[in-house]
Amino acid sequence: MQDLSDQLGERLGDRIAERAVRFGELTLIVAPEHIVETLTLLRDDFRFVNLTDICGVDYPARPQRFEVVYHLLSPFRNERVRIKVRTAEDDPIPSVFGVFPGADWFEREAYDLYGILFTGHPDLRRILTDYGFEGHPLRKDFPLTGFVEVHYDEALKQVIYEPVQLRQEFRNFDFLSPWEGTDYVLPGDEKAKAN
Repeated sequence: MQDLSDQLGERLGDRIAERAVRFGELTLIVAPEHIVETLTLLRDDFRFVNLTDICGVDYPARPQRFEVVYHLLSPFRNERVRIKVRTAEDDPIPSVFGVFPGADWFEREAYDLYGILFTGHPDLRRILTDYGFEGHPLRKDFPLTGFVEVHYDEALKQVIYEPVQLRQEFRNFDFLSPWEGTDYVLPGDEKAKAN
């Protein structure tokens, strides 16, 4: 992997902000304006022909809040490469749909769940959340229980929006081994413990 890192360092030069080999995989950090060029070079010249995944990561305390992480695989070299791009909340990243058409749904997912914008994407709209959904659920500042609950009421024959209600109390888990048993009676075991 170090040889590949050195070759990419020679070819891309200062367009790579950082490069490191960790856990047997090469990680590159590039600026958003160089992502299309970097992925094209990896695909065409180094035979990383499989875009395995694109995912987002949220670091709310950073000025460049999001990282978009691209995972590439070369079946010819039997190696993987990870490329990271950092961006602020309102700064878009160029879409890599033209390089890897399979990036379509991955970029839509990153947009839907994190709010990361991709310029040049042919159909950037939500893919996992419902129509009219507000917010981006994988951001670290997204509320854990949400504000409204949506369900279909069969009697009224319409979609109902209600404030969230927890239908079950939060449970305290004791994390004891099931073979050791508990010092108290578990719900449903009242008759078993009586003997």
